[in-house]
Amino acid sequence: MPNSDREPDPGVPPRGDRRRVIVVPAGPVLVEGPVEIVLADGTTVVSDRFMVAICACHRSRRFPLCDTSHRRRRS
Repeated sequence: MPNSDREPDPGVPPRGDRRRVIVVPAGPVLVEGPVEIVLADGTTVVSDRFMVAICACHRSRRFPLCDTSHRRRRS
C-alpha cells in the first residue's frame, strides 16, 4: 500500500507528463516529443518534433536520430 506521507520521487514524472515510447522491431525507437537526448559523451541532441525516431541499429548517419538506414540490406 502506498505511503501518502512520502515525497514524490523526482526521477519519476507525474502521470500526465509521461512520454509514450514505441519500440519498432528491426527499426527505430519512437518517442513522443519534444525530447532531449543525452549521449554517452555528454553531447545533447534536442528535437521539438511531436514524434522522434531514435536510431537503435547505429547505422544512421544522423545518429542518434534515425535516417531509415535500418531498411537498407547489406549484400
